[in-house]
Amino acid sequence: MSSKEELLIVEDDEQIARQLKWALAEDYNLHLAQDGQAALKIVQSKKPAVVTLDLGLPPKPDEATVGMEILGKIRSPQMNEIFGKIRKVATSDVSVLVAGESGTGKELIARAIHNQSARKRKPFVAINCGAIPETLLEAELFGHEKGAYTGAHIQRKGKVEYADGGTLFLDEIGEMPLFLQVKLLRFLQEHIIERIGGREIIEVDVRIIAATQKNLLEALPAGEFREDLYYRLSVVTIDVPPLRSRGEDVVLLANYFMRKSCQEMNRSVAKFDPTALQAIVEYDWPGNVRELENKIMRSVVMGQGRVIRAEDLDLPFVYDFADKKQTLKDVREELEREFISKALSSNSWNVAKTAEVIGVTRPTLYDLIRKYDLKKQEMEMNDT
Repeated sequence: MSSKEELLIVEDDEQIARQLKWALAEDYNLHLAQDGQAALKIVQSKKPAVVTLDLGLPPKPDEATVGMEILGKIRSPQMNEIFGKIRKVATSDVSVLVAGESGTGKELIARAIHNQSARKRKPFVAINCGAIPETLLEAELFGHEKGAYTGAHIQRKGKVEYADGGTLFLDEIGEMPLFLQVKLLRFLQEHIIERIGGREIIEVDVRIIAATQKNLLEALPAGEFREDLYYRLSVVTIDVPPLRSRGEDVVLLANYFMRKSCQEMNRSVAKFDPTALQAIVEYDWPGNVRELENKIMRSVVMGQGRVIRAEDLDLPFVYDFADKKQTLKDVREELEREFISKALSSNSWNVAKTAEVIGVTRPTLYDLIRKYDLKKQEMEMNDT
């Protein structure tokens, strides 16, 4: 009976599916699905440990709707709850506040709400309230008339106007200065704006989705955030859990970002070795999903082959002793074998050079190669 874990590949592009199958067949029992219905049947019957999922699937391959629906039915209970809220709020125009740590994917949630709403064919406009100086933020949001202030040489629309008919995403809303909070509140109440230096009343139809990593309720008593604006923005609140509390979701996301990065860099699909998977699961991910994506992208760039190791990810790898009944000698030998293998690989299996680097003689290194049954892989052993 096979000891391999079950892996489901959900991909409607046959070429990509073939690449994934070629890269992963040695380590997993593979199951392939080209649409959501087939994928869910396999999930129910095989309970795969790992899923690689294309978000753009038939009958809407150009949208993420089907992929998001599948995610909502397979990944963690916290994310199931979030996907349920996304589906519900997308059908209305209420304001939504998305709260969570930096890098948890708050903008992705805002985009998912927009893409599933009646506004999906209109603009989705994002602005980071904490990244723009206070003196410029008002003009960025509401625009200005020619001559409104020094340097205002032409009339300019703001982000609110550009989002007309669609969705305005206000990231880091907790950083918005109080005087602008008043102006934003007026817009939410009356759906009208005035450009800086202008007298024209402009009607704008925009849905507001805001995001924060601050606890705005704690900011209310200190007068750092207006209570009336808070309740206007938080008709529905979506709390996004940090990646460290989402269990095995991190493996699913890591595989998704691996495939995405390989596609973008026009490289063959790579796979994670056990050290990389253990490092991914055990790491706390303080930068959340954003950090995970960056680490996976780095591994595709820095990795020397189709197998990604913990060091390619630049993550700490901690040996798991919990379930291993091994002596100190066993552990030492395992670590020695890993060290020598990596040293040989990094020196292109040049035995003389490797022996010099690690501080042993060539005969000693040959003995260790035989002891640990190390094999030459892609390169011939070079003893010159």
